[in-house]
Amino acid sequence: MARYIILIGFFILIGGFAYMLYLTNKGEYNPRDIPTEFIGRAAPTINVPDLYDVSEIVKTADMQGKVWLFNVWGTWCPECWREHKYLMELSRAGIPIVGLNWRDERVDAMAMLNKMGNPFIKIGFDPDSSVAIEWGVYGAPETFLINAQGIVVEKHAGGMSPAVWEKKFKKYFIK
Repeated sequence: MARYIILIGFFILIGGFAYMLYLTNKGEYNPRDIPTEFIGRAAPTINVPDLYDVSEIVKTADMQGKVWLFNVWGTWCPECWREHKYLMELSRAGIPIVGLNWRDERVDAMAMLNKMGNPFIKIGFDPDSSVAIEWGVYGAPETFLINAQGIVVEKHAGGMSPAVWEKKFKKYFIK
């Protein structure tokens, strides 16, 4: 009898695993989608030096009254390289994106942007993760949408793409 219980348990586990793979392949389940406690709350502070000019400070307050994206990235992140082209498209379309270069070397980050273009209106430099911790970032890339009142209204963990833009962010920029 005990053998049958173990066998039934095994098949239930296999069935559950197969179902999760099915949902993942359909795009209905993303194991990286971890809800953020910041949705509906004031955006945490950003108060770090600018990537290019350490005498300048990148602050959340600089964006008050605007709808904007906050994108956390690093040169060590393969998905950040993949999403970069689409961030450039959004920037050319007039979407304000504030970047946070996270856990990186300043020269590496500047080299990437010099090579691929700079989609950011401001870029904070966060090598010690102080801002990333405040925002609850657990991986890169992550993108947040902040409304004109300074409230976080959307978040996406993973690379920005046309599908993600359409589903999560575009509606906030339609005039």
